Amino acid sequence: MNSLLKWSLPLLVILCLSLFPKSIQAEPKSSHPNIVLIISDDQAWNDYGFMGHDVIETPSLDKLASESAVFKRGYVPVSLCRPSLMTMITGLYPHQHKITGNDPPKGMDRQKLLKHVKHVDCLPELLGKIGYQSFQSGKWWEGNPSLAGFTAGMTHGDPKRGGRHGDLGLKVGREGMKPVFDFIDGCGDKPFFLWYAPFLPHTPHNPPQRLLDKYRSSDLPIELSYYYAMCEWFDETCGQLMNHLDEKGLSENTIVVYVTDNGWIQYVPETEQERQKMKRRFRYAPKSKRSPYDGGIRTPIMFRWPGKIKPAEYDTLVSSIDIAPTLLSAVGLKPTRDMQGINLLEVMRQVGKTDRDALFGDIYEHDMIDIDDPASSLNYRWCVQGDWKAIFPSSRLKEEKVELYNITADPFEQQNLVSENPEKARQLLKLTDQWWDPGSHQGASQ
Repeated sequence: MNSLLKWSLPLLVILCLSLFPKSIQAEPKSSHPNIVLIISDDQAWNDYGFMGHDVIETPSLDKLASESAVFKRGYVPVSLCRPSLMTMITGLYPHQHKITGNDPPKGMDRQKLLKHVKHVDCLPELLGKIGYQSFQSGKWWEGNPSLAGFTAGMTHGDPKRGGRHGDLGLKVGREGMKPVFDFIDGCGDKPFFLWYAPFLPHTPHNPPQRLLDKYRSSDLPIELSYYYAMCEWFDETCGQLMNHLDEKGLSENTIVVYVTDNGWIQYVPETEQERQKMKRRFRYAPKSKRSPYDGGIRTPIMFRWPGKIKPAEYDTLVSSIDIAPTLLSAVGLKPTRDMQGINLLEVMRQVGKTDRDALFGDIYEHDMIDIDDPASSLNYRWCVQGDWKAIFPSSRLKEEKVELYNITADPFEQQNLVSENPEKARQLLKLTDQWWDPGSHQGASQ
């Protein structure tokens, strides 16, 4: 009898485990990768060591680049922070998600714009369906982060308490990384999505004195000294974040994505007299922020996933609209029906090859004219195909003409070649019209 019990009890335990696995067995640690999205704020595409800048030092991002798939010809569709950030969180173009400007028309309640957030699928919400915890830090325009599905955040989202685009969130990086680290440490075995969009190197350009001193030089305008120091200060915070992932043993199962919301070329006064007259010392040059030029819309885009993504550099044309579908695919989810981006994991597997023929984008007024009609605020559409880039002014801008550049030979868009290549301009306009739905968005150039 004792012998029978000796052999029957283990069999009984095994039977019970097989019949009631969920009630008895502990849940295994999630196999889903963590996701960290790092977003620079107002930084030119070439203002990094790994992108070839000969003065600015970015050792942390250089290291990240060496461990990542780096798309050096990355773009954002729009050169203004709010619509650009909304594109990253939704994978949609501005004319799709309808947040086309930083502000609604003068006098309109800002809360009315939030209806557009409620009508689209956002990454935190989609990831939350498979168990992700998510945290918003840094810049965030769209009210309470919970509207986009974030489980926690630094922005309270109440305009009556002040804070147009981040309030407490804007302190991260400039005043330390503790809120970000506390979130990471509190997730335990649950996968997390971190939105790290610090207000850096954005104005105010107030870097630590040690960094400003490093870039002070008799042959460098003071405005550039401040801006260069800000770029390195931002880089330092990225290094702190990467080091924390390493220290917690999280790097191997974490996808790190890097992108900039829009470009910035520091304006430098031509004379000391002009410098003294300027009320705002730090402002951007014309061909950068808010413009359709590469100084406003081009950015390196990087993906690091140890063991899954091979470090490499690509000249493939990619866009921030690709980030959401790529991340969804990485965790086993399908992109939404409205997403027009591509899965960059497939591009990497094909060593940079893609069937995509061209990239597109659209530039709008800073203050929206009609919050429900994107075309009412449209200023430009742009298209990049191979070496060529065309800029098409909206019919609203009656004095402006079509521009065409060979951006491989002329990366800073100094020589408009449209008169020498009218057929190329017409071909790119046709592609742009096919991308832009003229039936839904009136006012685009014809």
